Amino acid sequence: MRPTGRLHLGHLVGALGNWVPLQDTYDCFYFVADWHALTSEYADTSRIARNVYDVVADWIGAGLDPEKGTFFVQSLVPEHAELYLLLSMVIAVPWLERVPTYKEQRETLKDKDLSTIGFLGYPLLQTADVAMYDAQFVPVGEDQVAHLELAREVVRRFNKFFGDVLVEPQPLLTTFGRLPGLDGDKKMSKSLGNTIHLSDTEDEVRKKVRQMYTDPKRIRADIPGTVEGNPVFVYHDAFNSNTVEVEDLKARYRAGKVGDVEVKTKLAIALNAYLEPIRQRRSAVLARPGHLREILFEGSKRARAVAAGTMDRVREAMKITYK
Repeated sequence: MRPTGRLHLGHLVGALGNWVPLQDTYDCFYFVADWHALTSEYADTSRIARNVYDVVADWIGAGLDPEKGTFFVQSLVPEHAELYLLLSMVIAVPWLERVPTYKEQRETLKDKDLSTIGFLGYPLLQTADVAMYDAQFVPVGEDQVAHLELAREVVRRFNKFFGDVLVEPQPLLTTFGRLPGLDGDKKMSKSLGNTIHLSDTEDEVRKKVRQMYTDPKRIRADIPGTVEGNPVFVYHDAFNSNTVEVEDLKARYRAGKVGDVEVKTKLAIALNAYLEPIRQRRSAVLARPGHLREILFEGSKRARAVAAGTMDRVREAMKITYK
């Protein structure tokens, strides 16, 4: 994950909710992609280092265990940059220009100059991130499948020139779709300011839920409303464990027998109950900054040992070893 700010419910649904159970089945590597943050935040890097620690605190709050997987910081394993450079020698620029999010992000983030080599090449850096650890699987959402397919093509092309050096990764798709933003936008996003953060207080959650977008055609509580696609009910389905309550609210909403205030009040209660153990674990680890730093530096040391072995193999295959 890029350390561009606090993590939100979209991250929890789209990534962390899938990452947590994987740590009990696979040898997992979880890293904070500070170099990737530079692709769009290079003009102001003042918060990146601080955000790294906040991101890892959110991971631990969500249930990731540094004893079960390897937590590390991308820039503390400089072999990533070396593999990225070597991959760039055999990959054509049009391969990168056709990645869907390349044009999408340039359109969305018009306030930033993204006409940089770093931004164009970030999918190739992602390939290096994955290939470095011989990753068999990468947990991704639907919006990242194109990136992973590019990674697979890059690995195949590299192996065509230098032999079976790198492993072609496969996707592990998340089970829940995108979480809509509080404003009804199709995606919860930090850049759009339509998020509920994992670290938000109970009061902050209540205030944000009260402002949520619902059915725009429903101007009174006695008017039948639409449940399907309604962000409030999408959130109920995702976070309210009381399915009887949720189904009752849906039935009354469709019949025009419940107001938005009651629906949102119960959602806020459910969300705060869901987030409370996350907040507690997050606060506990942030209260021990030395321990958090140790987790990242020890994890980065373990990751770098693996990366060194991969790069020895890559250099040998490319015949650029010197003795």
